[in-house]
Amino acid sequence: MNQVRSADGGPSPVSAARTLAELAYMRLRRHIIEGHYPPGTKLRVEHLKDDYEVGAGTLREALTRLVSDALVIAEGQRGFRVTPVSLQDLADLTGLRIHIEVDALRRSVRGGDAAWEARVREAFERLSAYEQPISLEQLPAWEACNRVFHEQLISAAATPWTYHVLHILSQHGERYRRLCVGLQDSERDVHQEHAEIFDAAMRRADARAALALESHISTTLTLLQQTPSERRPLR
Repeated sequence: MNQVRSADGGPSPVSAARTLAELAYMRLRRHIIEGHYPPGTKLRVEHLKDDYEVGAGTLREALTRLVSDALVIAEGQRGFRVTPVSLQDLADLTGLRIHIEVDALRRSVRGGDAAWEARVREAFERLSAYEQPISLEQLPAWEACNRVFHEQLISAAATPWTYHVLHILSQHGERYRRLCVGLQDSERDVHQEHAEIFDAAMRRADARAALALESHISTTLTLLQQTPSERRPLR
């Protein structure tokens, strides 16, 4: 789509405002996911507009989009706050992701062609470079590669709606993973989990791949459920 231009050839005021709102939305979303604003934090427009160097209207537009992402709650006349987290919420997210992604993986493994295999192999190799082991400094790059790997695994069967729903679930899953850094069992080998999914998919063992993926998705929830309540960052 061509950018709207003003009479002097530069971006129009409307186009510039949309760009500012998009940038504010993307930065604020990233900061919420990364935990800069903890769950339940009040998001005061009068403070945030200065931090993000945008007007109050632009910031409210960004916050409204984050409400649609379920990362922010609108409280009527009281403003906005970061969506709380809980063990039950994570359980709900985990169950929904398993229901959608595991079914798509089984169909993808059964129907994927040589191009699908090549995409999955390339995504796995890129992911592997960041997770032996995963470091805090490289966590954002790992999250991006992890998302691509999971997307490519189901790419022979997924629909745009599948990707849309899983993208929302992925954002929330990343939020929980970051909140739980340091609490997860030090014996967990995420790379081995991914390798088991990859190997089964390449062997076209759809049932084995599905079981490995379900176990992988469930592990964060399982580890948190086994963590003493006083050590959990959520209830």
